[in-house]
Amino acid sequence: MTKYAELLAPILNFLQCETPDSWINEAKKPEHLQLLLTDHMVCELKAGQTAMWLIRKYAVDKPSGEALLEWVKPYEEFIYKKQGDLASLAINKNDLSRTIKAKDGTPYGQELIDKMVLLIKEELHHFYQVLEIMQARNIPYENIRAGRYAKGLMKHVRTYEPETLIDKLIIGAFIEARSCERFAKLAPFLDAELTKFYTSLLRSEARHYQDYLTLAEQVAGKSVSDRVAYFADVEAQLISTPDEDFKFHSGVPTSVSC
Repeated sequence: MTKYAELLAPILNFLQCETPDSWINEAKKPEHLQLLLTDHMVCELKAGQTAMWLIRKYAVDKPSGEALLEWVKPYEEFIYKKQGDLASLAINKNDLSRTIKAKDGTPYGQELIDKMVLLIKEELHHFYQVLEIMQARNIPYENIRAGRYAKGLMKHVRTYEPETLIDKLIIGAFIEARSCERFAKLAPFLDAELTKFYTSLLRSEARHYQDYLTLAEQVAGKSVSDRVAYFADVEAQLISTPDEDFKFHSGVPTSVSC
């Protein structure tokens, strides 16, 4: 990852801790490949859903919100109902049926739309790529339960606006930054195809975290450094403490923790 050192430097500075070696040692075991790829694919959908929710709640009119729902629906049906396949998803890939329009009176609406629509397109494309890899390797998709990571961050969100939106944008930044850091850490221990794939994701994940931070500052109209520091501590605790449920964003595996 030497060639990506410049890209990763601000992310490592943003995160309060790096992924523990104990997680890498567990993640690189062949018996965990199905779980990690499945969880990765689900996380890509959840990232897209989060971005869609932010746009629908804070930035667009009703017809645009309904268009967004239809865009993501085939991916949700695959994950939650096991309906569809690569061919059906390819038809809907990166496609919107109508122009997404900002609703009146939202000063940051267009900026939120522009950044989050691009994020959704990329996350759904990554979803498709993971599914392609799984099917090429005859790895079946099976439902898995969510880990503690995202919930552990979300329970600290303030309950009044615009602080709710600011906190959710900051959390988005941490999730994207951790994903980027973890892809970089894990990639050297995987086979050639997966190493190339995970390395290819670094630039988009790095940009996503920066986009979330930019939006948080724009909505706040001031520095959000204090709140970033708060969530940095919460996020680091989730990553560096024992975690019974091994996932892509889980903490220290309990099988190796003291």
